[in-house]
Amino acid sequence: MSLDRLDALETRIRDLVKLVQELKRKNALLEEELRTARQRLTAQDDMNRTWEKERMDIKARIEKVMNEMELLECVEDSKEVAID
Repeated sequence: MSLDRLDALETRIRDLVKLVQELKRKNALLEEELRTARQRLTAQDDMNRTWEKERMDIKARIEKVMNEMELLECVEDSKEVAID
């Protein structure tokens, strides 16, 4: 094998090593970004569940108050009828 061919092979191997190192660096960055995105998604899901529970609690309380108001209206209506 001539020295020129050996130099060319050495250069190609050096370039490949650099490429592999760069790809490993980029892969590590992407894995960290993915980990961060998954953590944010988990936190958002937890927050959404909390909001949904609060929404259902508020809805139940409003329905309870509305039913109580309806009962008051029925009582007032029956008093009006009794007065007549």
